[in-house]
Amino acid sequence: MTQDIREFVNGACDLLGLGEPTHHEPAFGRIRNELFAQLAGLGFRSIAYESDRVAAFIVDDYVRKETGSLDEAMEEGFSHGFGALDANRRLVAWMREYNERRPMEERLAFHGMDSPFEFTAESPRRYLEHGRDYLGLELDLAPLVGDDDRWGGMEAVTDPDRSPGGTDEARRLRVIADDLLIGLYTDAPRLIGATSRSEWDRARVHVTTALALLRYHRQAAHRTEEGDRWSRLSGVRDAIMAQNLLDIRGLEAHRGPTLVYGANVHLQRNRSRMSMAGMDLAWSGTGAVLASLLRERYVCVLGSLGRSSGLGLGAPDPGTGEGFLQERFGDWGLAAADEVEAAAAREDAPAARGYFPLDRAALEGADAILHVSGA
Repeated sequence: MTQDIREFVNGACDLLGLGEPTHHEPAFGRIRNELFAQLAGLGFRSIAYESDRVAAFIVDDYVRKETGSLDEAMEEGFSHGFGALDANRRLVAWMREYNERRPMEERLAFHGMDSPFEFTAESPRRYLEHGRDYLGLELDLAPLVGDDDRWGGMEAVTDPDRSPGGTDEARRLRVIADDLLIGLYTDAPRLIGATSRSEWDRARVHVTTALALLRYHRQAAHRTEEGDRWSRLSGVRDAIMAQNLLDIRGLEAHRGPTLVYGANVHLQRNRSRMSMAGMDLAWSGTGAVLASLLRERYVCVLGSLGRSSGLGLGAPDPGTGEGFLQERFGDWGLAAADEVEAAAAREDAPAARGYFPLDRAALEGADAILHVSGA
């Protein structure tokens, strides 16, 4: 470490974003675990991970309420296959052990910041049904939802004509979701008194997740130039992650700051870009939204990868941001962003196996760079 993590946790910091350039380099997960253990000693009481928010309730119940098993938490509490990563398993096991020795108000919480979609998006049925059942309503959603498979198939997002998002049924479902959400608030005193604030919050998250899915499907049904349509879909996903993180902060504000862990392309302050199927996509990512709203309360540390035999990337080009950092810092360290602004960044670096090299704008927008030379 060239700098201590405490240098980036000032009194104003609410959200500390820690990015990785690829999900396939295990070193980032191991370093994240070390840093989170240090941050817990500095008053951080939660971590928000780039995974489905509703599924993450299973992980949070395991680490805070001591329910379920570690295997269940890893198999059912993560989306995108992230439960199979060894560093995540070690993180969850450590959080459970850490919490066992502490009162509930001091225990570490696990949150998901994403929704159950990436390119494809699932049916809103089960999320709407959860809200309906919590409110004690008799409402048959089956005629409007129809076959769940028609929502989750690839054609639902690749072909606007086959997307259910623009149908009359989808529009009626959005109205129902909105009615469920306002119903949770109008009847909150009775509902919380009869159940708990935690159960009320979870019902609300289920309904807002249904709304997120319906909004994403509505965008998928929009007929426009393909590059623009996919940029908008990416923007919708990141906007929803930003909303989730702001909501998580509302829940955690009285307990302490939150560590946010996800891909650089989501957490960076500058505009996000990606090449896909011959299209050049650009959108405002989660970090860009948070930075504009929270300003100095959002701190951004991006990950840089020098080389990795596991990914087969080889040695970095000295002309890239990664190449400069590899030469300057070696194995790994937390480098102040102003030390790397002069690095020549590659503008046209393609995403290889989900690998996004840092460009000049990302370097200049970060508070620090966490450089990893490889596993």
